[in-house]
This record gives sequence, structure tokens and C-alpha cells, in this order.
Amino acid sequence: MHVLLFDDPAIWPQLLPFTFTRPVAALRCGILTLAEKWQQRLQQPVGYLTQPHLQAKFPAGPTQGPALVINGAVCADDLLARQVQALEPGEALFYEGLLVAAHLADASLVAELIQDGFQKTREVTEPVTVIREVWHLFLHNGAEIRRDFKLLTAGRQSEPVGDVHTIVYAPENIFIEPGVKIRAAILNAENGPIYLGKNSHVSEGAIIKGALALGEGSTINPGAKMRGDNTVGPYCKVGGEVGNSVFFGYSNKGHDGYLGNSVIGEWCNLGADTNTSNLKNNYAPVKIWSHAAGRFVNTGQQFCGLMMGDHSKCGINTMFNTGTVVGVAANIFGAGFPRTFIPSFSWGGAAGFETFKLPKVAEVAERVMSRRFLPYDATEQAIMQHIFEATAKERVWEKTSQ
Repeated sequence: MHVLLFDDPAIWPQLLPFTFTRPVAALRCGILTLAEKWQQRLQQPVGYLTQPHLQAKFPAGPTQGPALVINGAVCADDLLARQVQALEPGEALFYEGLLVAAHLADASLVAELIQDGFQKTREVTEPVTVIREVWHLFLHNGAEIRRDFKLLTAGRQSEPVGDVHTIVYAPENIFIEPGVKIRAAILNAENGPIYLGKNSHVSEGAIIKGALALGEGSTINPGAKMRGDNTVGPYCKVGGEVGNSVFFGYSNKGHDGYLGNSVIGEWCNLGADTNTSNLKNNYAPVKIWSHAAGRFVNTGQQFCGLMMGDHSKCGINTMFNTGTVVGVAANIFGAGFPRTFIPSFSWGGAAGFETFKLPKVAEVAERVMSRRFLPYDATEQAIMQHIFEATAKERVWEKTSQ
């Protein structure tokens, strides 16, 4: 039976700018992406029912015959996976009015069936985690690391630390995949697990407090301070001080500077001594820009830092205010605090912005991705072209310059 993860039309816009470049289920929270959580538990590949401009990069796969159709914003757990697998043809599973999953006899009719309703419905037996807002990614990250850790390490033997100069607390909560290199670090897993992915590297003097997920091929730089509930996705380099933050993958924060309660997309780079405020001076709840609402909304959170979309970068000594949202392919530099909403394809900083034109964006993206032996191909270019056009109205300076 096919497994298809769909973008809930009420949720996908709430998760911009990250869902400009990926389906909801391709978001990372914990060690795994939401899609990987389902794939691991159902033990089969998954396809995506996503936005038209993303479908070529994230294919649905076979759409004929019976299928389990699952809401891509829902985080899988063992009990929920069993309930989804137990669904009968024509039956749907709901959580507080949200469609979680359905068993379709004919996946080709998915749009009509979801719209017209189902023959039989049932409710989940326990609360489930749903990623509805961008700040939910860091808010649920610690719990999801712990859940993914149990899933990935059950019945398996960790590699040894293998370094006499590394200090380890609660070694039973540390799992090391093959190829990991650790040198003179402190690993404290007393308050949460530490997962070190294949061929990752923990450098000299790094202080790591769990929960932490370090992705395959990623590096924690010398002297880094990882304060807990952090995810560093695959092929990242991270240094400085980081707390309760998520890096999706292929992004760098190589130097000193603080990042807290933040989410960083793919192919991003934070310049040396970049700092992010995650708490207002008056301790009030943080408001951030909502692409869906077209205005600033109240997160209800006292702590909220930086949300940075894919391919965005900032120069040295950049200062981000509390609750800053940066779109896709923005380039930020200069003195002072830039605005707290920076549209996609922005070039500039506190002194003002101009448009980062697509040909220049392509030059940078091709150069950066080639370092990881990945192409900035026609599919990637088409996605960026779509985002550039879709976000033109946000670049208000373009209107005034005409």
C-alpha cells in the first residue's frame, strides 16, 4: 500500500517561509524530518502530495490503487502509527477536527475524497503533536529528539566515545553512529539524549548538553556551547552558543555569537559574531511576521528568535531582533538591527533593501551547492523562480522605485 503525505491547505501557509521550498512533511523537528518519522515506523517509502511548484522535487510516487494518506504536519509516534495502519478502506482518523490520516481504496481520487468526507471516522486515542506554526519547530524539538532517539537506537549498540580526553555524563543516553570523531569535548546527557550521526565531528572544547541531534557529516566547531534541545541537521557546521534551535541541513553558523529559539533552513550562512535576541526586554510575548496573515501575529511565546528561510545569509556582526523572520534567498549585512520581517530576495540591512536578482541568487546557490557536490539544476531554478514571483508584493521598495 502506498503512503502519501499531504500538505494540509490550512497549515502549509502558516509554515512559510520554510514551506516555500519543501512540503510540510519535509520539515525537520527532532532528529528526523516529519516524513522520516512515518517512514521509519511504517517501514516503507513515502510520497508527497504538495504544492505544484514543489512536486517535481518531492514526487508523490505511485498514485494508483490503495493508499494511506497522512497529514504531513502530524508527528508520528508508535501508537499513532498503529492506529493509522489499522484504518479500514474508506475510514479516516481525526484529532480535534483535524484530518490525521485516511485509508483510500483509490489514491487517484484523493482530492475528491478528502473534500467530500469519509464513510467512517474515528478519533485518535491520545493527543498528537501537530506542527502548525513555525515556532512549533523549536517548541517541540526537545520532545521530538527524545522520541526519535528511542526509535533510532532501540536494540542497537552505540559506538564507543573512543577519546580519553572527552568527559561523558550519563553515557547510557548517548548514541554514536559509525565514523564519528570526538576530541576533548564534554558530553552531558543527564537531562536529555545526545545522538551523533554518521561521520559527524565534535571538535576540541565543545560543550554539549542534551538533548542534541547532530546530523550525518555535520561538525560542532571548537569551543561551541550547545545548551540543549538543539538539532543540527546533516552537513552543517555550527559554533558559538546555541540553545533550543533547529538547523535543517547544509547550513553554517561557524563562529561565535548566540542563536536561541530559532529555526534555520537549508543552505544558510550566519556570519561571524551574528547574534539573535530571543527575549524582549519587557519579557512580553513575541510577535512575528505571518506570511499567511500578512501581518505580525502573537506567538504567545516569551522566547522566540530567528526564522530564516533557505539560501539566506547574513554578514559579520549581524544583529537580529526578537522574532525576526527572513524569507528565502535574502542577503543581510551592515550595522544596526534590520527590520523584523525581511522578504525573500532582499539585499541590504538596517539602511534599507534592494532586490537580490535571480541571476545573482543563482550564481551564489550554484557555487554553494557545488561544494556539497549537489547541482543547482532546472528543478531548483524553477522553485526559486516561483518563489521570486510569489513574493514580489512583499518587496515594497520595488513599487516605490517604479
